[in-house]
Amino acid sequence: MLRDIDLDKVSDGKLYSSNDMAKTDCNGCKGCSSCCRGMGSSIVLDPLDTYRLCTGLKKSFEELLSTCLELNVVDGIILPNLRMTEKEEACVFLSGGRCSIHSLRPGMCRIFPLGRFYENHSFQYFLQIHECPAPGKSKVKIRKWIDTPDIKRYEAFIADWHYYLKPLQEYAMDFEHGENIPKLNMYILKQFYLKPYSKEGDFYQEFYERLLTAKDFLLG
Repeated sequence: MLRDIDLDKVSDGKLYSSNDMAKTDCNGCKGCSSCCRGMGSSIVLDPLDTYRLCTGLKKSFEELLSTCLELNVVDGIILPNLRMTEKEEACVFLSGGRCSIHSLRPGMCRIFPLGRFYENHSFQYFLQIHECPAPGKSKVKIRKWIDTPDIKRYEAFIADWHYYLKPLQEYAMDFEHGENIPKLNMYILKQFYLKPYSKEGDFYQEFYERLLTAKDFLLG
């Protein structure tokens, strides 16, 4: 999301790499599930997140939209997010106070209580000091906390996706381009979410092939 962050107010004032240690481990949460509740539409999913869910749950993106995901506008661009239950405002995947898709959980869930600070076409992590109420957190290496194979490739993907979307979001929020926005939104959804990825292939390779095509996409 396009947000200005005052790190002094939301963090411990430090920026971290995936090789650094940070106080993120809340010792198995011990029954706490506050970070899985009341999140509204804020758990936005990138293409890898939906790929993991589609392959892990053996469902198409359209099937996920009918049950556990929804579409909302994020800074002018329509993107998918995890759905919250209407009654309890809890993530639909929360079961008995635990995440029922922990191995498939989205990137935003994996890094919590960390956030990402984007700068110079890359990013670093920061520790959100007001978000997790669990006391006595212990330090753990961030790459272990994120629990994602080939962390360098993953982080390159995260940065490239962010910096692909950023100018499009700025474009979409300019009212002069209003008539082109539906076309742009449909293109992004089809190119990166609705069009199935190969279940046995290399997600990153296929993503970058799509990204290369998308960068040549011209608004009409």
